[in-house]
Amino acid sequence: MADLDAYFERLGYDGPGEARLRTLERLHALHAEKIPFENLSPFVGEPVRLDLESLQDKLLRRGRGGWCFEHNILFANMLEAIGFDVTRLAARVRWNVPADRVTARSHMLLHIRLPEGEYIADVGFGGLTLTAPLQLEPGVEQATPHEPHRIDRERDLYVLQARVAGEWSALYSFELAEQQLADYEVSNWYLCHHPESQFLKTIIAARAEPSRRHALRGTRYAVHYPDGRTERMEIATVSAYRELLEGPLRIRLPDAPGLDEKIERMISESAGPSP
Repeated sequence: MADLDAYFERLGYDGPGEARLRTLERLHALHAEKIPFENLSPFVGEPVRLDLESLQDKLLRRGRGGWCFEHNILFANMLEAIGFDVTRLAARVRWNVPADRVTARSHMLLHIRLPEGEYIADVGFGGLTLTAPLQLEPGVEQATPHEPHRIDRERDLYVLQARVAGEWSALYSFELAEQQLADYEVSNWYLCHHPESQFLKTIIAARAEPSRRHALRGTRYAVHYPDGRTERMEIATVSAYRELLEGPLRIRLPDAPGLDEKIERMISESAGPSP
């Protein structure tokens, strides 16, 4: 059963629990701010479980974050408990992917029907996680608290785009075919176990505040501002890495054996061989 009280407490939400657009907008923004994106579980070899009780324990009670399936399965269950009409979807990631490469449907997003129309919600796309739901209205530029977005059509596909550094870039493509938990379990297992999975090799974490985005990939940390400014930093020690994860990214670190050693190895490999 969805623990709405614990969810609202985690977000610091004290508004109405009613299935209306304003509630969706507020919960979407708060979720992206309060619950970080992070892959520490697969990085240290912990299982990533997608059942609701495991997600509530990890993301709500233990102060952790997660990746797309964890975030959006949790969000979908909370929205349905409030009374929203939610359909779970899957997407092929295009962000930072060569145009001629077709990726698997390894990302999750939500389709929500309201009296005002149909909306897309996604609280789990890392450094470019949506901070507001988007109307499912192709060709219309839509403002969010951060980057402008739009949804285009390519034949039978919808393509989510964001304007980043002044240019429109595709984030992912999707259809409106409903997905089941079993579909996500397959992708979740693949990302946790395939030797080429980026999530096993390096830490990826992100969090969106109203005035900035925090993004970490490996040893590279960046803070992106709505006016286009970016501050960048290279993290060179385990202690500094821990401070970053627990500070700006607000991740309560797991008590996992070998975490510091894996971080140290990642930092060392990033620096390259000594001259």
